[in-house]
Amino acid sequence: MDFPILADPDKTAAHAYDVLTPVGFAHRWTFYIGPDGKLLDVDKSVSPSTAGRDVAAKLEALKVPKRREAAPN
Repeated sequence: MDFPILADPDKTAAHAYDVLTPVGFAHRWTFYIGPDGKLLDVDKSVSPSTAGRDVAAKLEALKVPKRREAAPN
């Protein structure tokens, strides 16, 4: 993937996004945030086995432009 993915070991973001369960684990949700910082969508039904395909499909549905691959050296 060529976009940032958040690691949140101290649960700062999980608290900010209000996604912690009562036992202290974060829900496995994907937040799509535009370049302007606005929330575009939230996927609350993330499946680890299809997450990559699902993210690619959602980015396409949100009309996020695909980046061109760099030419080989």
